[in-house]
Amino acid sequence: KMLNTVLCMVLFLGALPSLAEASQGHVSVILLGATGDLAKKYLWQGLFQLYLDHVSSGHSFTFHGAALTALEPGQQLMFDVLKKLSCPQDESPDRCAVLKDQFLKLSQYHQLKTAENYTALNRDIEMLLRQEGLKEAGRIFYFSVPPFAYTDIARHINSSCRPPPGAWLRVALEKPFGHDLESARQLAAELTGFFREEEMYRVDHYLGKQAVAHILPFRDQNRQFLDPIWNRHHVERVEIVLKETVDAKGRTSFYEQYGVIRDVLQNHLTEALMFLTMELPGNLSSAGEVLQRKLQAFQSLRGLEKSSAVVGQYEAYGSHVREELQRDQHYVSTTPTFAGVLVHSDSLRWEGVPFLLTAGKALDERVGYVRVLFKNRAYCPQSGTLRDAGSSQCKAKQIIFYIGHGTLNTPAVLVSRNLFKPIMPESSWKEAAVQPELHIFGQPLSDYYVYNPMKERDAYSVLISSIYHGRKDFFITTENLLASWEFWTPLLDSISDQPPRLYPGGVENQHLLDFEIVGGDLAFALAEPLELLHPEGPTPSDYKAIQAKYRQSPLVSAWPEELVSQLASDMERAASSAVARAGCFHLALSGGSSPVVLFQRLARHHYAFPWRYTHVWLVDERCVPLTDPESNFFNLHNHLLQSVRVPYFNVHPMPVHLNQRLCVEEDRGAELYAKEITALVANASFDLVLLGMGSDGHTASLFPHSENGLEGAQSVVLTESPVKPHQRMSLSLPLINRARKVFVLVLGKGKHNITSLMSRVGHEPRKWPISGVSPSSGRLVWYVDYEALLG
Repeated sequence: KMLNTVLCMVLFLGALPSLAEASQGHVSVILLGATGDLAKKYLWQGLFQLYLDHVSSGHSFTFHGAALTALEPGQQLMFDVLKKLSCPQDESPDRCAVLKDQFLKLSQYHQLKTAENYTALNRDIEMLLRQEGLKEAGRIFYFSVPPFAYTDIARHINSSCRPPPGAWLRVALEKPFGHDLESARQLAAELTGFFREEEMYRVDHYLGKQAVAHILPFRDQNRQFLDPIWNRHHVERVEIVLKETVDAKGRTSFYEQYGVIRDVLQNHLTEALMFLTMELPGNLSSAGEVLQRKLQAFQSLRGLEKSSAVVGQYEAYGSHVREELQRDQHYVSTTPTFAGVLVHSDSLRWEGVPFLLTAGKALDERVGYVRVLFKNRAYCPQSGTLRDAGSSQCKAKQIIFYIGHGTLNTPAVLVSRNLFKPIMPESSWKEAAVQPELHIFGQPLSDYYVYNPMKERDAYSVLISSIYHGRKDFFITTENLLASWEFWTPLLDSISDQPPRLYPGGVENQHLLDFEIVGGDLAFALAEPLELLHPEGPTPSDYKAIQAKYRQSPLVSAWPEELVSQLASDMERAASSAVARAGCFHLALSGGSSPVVLFQRLARHHYAFPWRYTHVWLVDERCVPLTDPESNFFNLHNHLLQSVRVPYFNVHPMPVHLNQRLCVEEDRGAELYAKEITALVANASFDLVLLGMGSDGHTASLFPHSENGLEGAQSVVLTESPVKPHQRMSLSLPLINRARKVFVLVLGKGKHNITSLMSRVGHEPRKWPISGVSPSSGRLVWYVDYEALLG
């Protein structure tokens, strides 16, 4: 019998204690995509390492390579890879040769293309077990295939290739797990129709990197040192970096669909971010506790905006795409191959600390690291020589989890000597020999306590071993996956058409990709070099924002960023003028998505705005609790109010939630708000009302053919929206028209049709409420971006 022959040979070499122990159970490992690149580079070596490590564990193994390729050519391709497998350096050559030979004998190839193929595989496994007289312990299916194939394969496994009751099933899934939140949800829903959550192991190989895997244990073992300093009061910034020198040539079919953010930041770097920002659980070995802490950390992350990122693309990428994907010579790709993203956590521990995530291809070096840089409050009056000596408090203080490559070319944990000497597990990490000629971040290596793994392990070997042992703490659960996509998808949507900065690649990039934090946003430090194709024509500085008329009122139009900047400046001038005239400024703000960029601009760039004398009112509100993300006040608070110093009593949310119920007419919320306006706002005339315009012509929460608010004496009304949540509270059109100034902000191509239509119609507020905006004794100004105006 084949398995007994193999076991006896291994016993002869002293690898197994007894044949009885070897029959504790049999594990079948099925590698789908067995002839693909990932399998060739990493997975077969990882499976061989599993066999080397666990051949004496009491389980017997068989390894089944599977692919769509027909039997004979598939077998040839697979065994060409297996013959090149290598043993660790500490393995004796004789034992290595025998185990490698046995591994090849325990491996076989299958074509898995149809339902019948899966039934045949199951039959082969069952027949082998019967012949050998072995009990089945479990099966591992490793999906090294494109995600579009997952559902069909899952269906086949579930219907005809599951192990019998009493044996476990473990399914390893390779990224990408979706393209955005919606596709990730769909894929997750499909897979949960075939596998239970505990059966799925979503692989992010970065979690198998030894330096990344040690972040949580390091924090746990060094609590006594870190508890006082692992927070916003002591940490200046955190950098999470993955740089590559290779480009995307040969992979453009994948890269053009995903780009650097989906490929690296949404998964690898985000997981490292979670390990840094999450609160430590009571039990690190509990996968459930770790997951809950990670989900809490996700909830604390501030939403990403377009201004949170800078993106680039190496210059040759476009030609690689046109050549490999056979695109037209005029095809222009906006896929980023470089990205820098600024992330903030609003948790009490990390509020205000910038986390900078950076990754890219065709860069100047290959390196990965996580760097926590601490604030340095020391001032050292001594000379440079003394200041730079030993453990001077004036030197930079940092903790670095060095993932690999680069200067050190090995995983490492580094702690500045002027911080503390860390506690490291002696069984798995050793203090490195001093190499004074090496420098990390401008400091000699001697300035750090440096630790390397006792034994370097490939990430895939680590994760495959974890799958075998049923350990789920270094895999991505469905909840974890969806939380990550929920965080990243808004940014991906906002930059989908943004032209990336072009860079030559390698050392020639010089400072072209350097970026900096400016007023809470991220921006490239150097202006992009421009080449004027027709220098005799007008230069960019000759173009100004369009200033003309729209519906007989002043119109300001420009590109969105410039337009919002102009609007914010105009609002600040109006506020300062009102405060000088009357001692206060009454500002009514609309909800919706368009004002968000304006709120952020006001919060981050207008420090002279007289917030101390400003009263903030709501133009309209959805009938939801004010803590609901759908609430206009919730978004106003998140994007503006929490960042500026408006006195508490000057903030006036609409009373939509009274007596533990929402917008019930008997609660008289609209009447209460109207009375508050009458009591505080002179003549009920706001100094400035900011409005938007819906694609159906609505403004505030006044909708076409609305029964309330378009005319009459009521100043605040309850209305019905055609979209959920249906119930709204809104200022009425007559009250809006009493304002001293009304600014209308219109952004985006989606508003072009209504913008065009409104330019041709007259005063018809019943059909288009926005057409009824006409301040009786004030001024109306339209702020419309080029896409809305020109299409």
